Amino acid sequence: MNKTDSIARRILGWKLNRWDRWYDYDKAMFIHESDFQPEHNLDHAMLIVERLKDYGYTFTSNGESEASFNNIHATGKTLSQAITNAAYAIIENNVEDRSTFWAQLC
Repeated sequence: MNKTDSIARRILGWKLNRWDRWYDYDKAMFIHESDFQPEHNLDHAMLIVERLKDYGYTFTSNGESEASFNNIHATGKTLSQAITNAAYAIIENNVEDRSTFWAQLC
């Protein structure tokens, strides 16, 4: 599972429908992998920010290449890449304690 797929499934709650697309139950629509590129598209990255805000995370940024969700910090060449890296860091840092974090996300 790559970074984008992990974020789509674990943070956004999309379900893998086919090898190249997810299904968003909230909006009742299919999302093709080419239509969700949060590392390259700031609007897509902001979907991640909004979802994590719903789960109680506070987003901060320097506006260029750093993003933070609470105590998780990440950098990237662009803000969208930094947001994606920070979101993925949340996933990686919560592998140990899945019971509480994933219960919130699901």
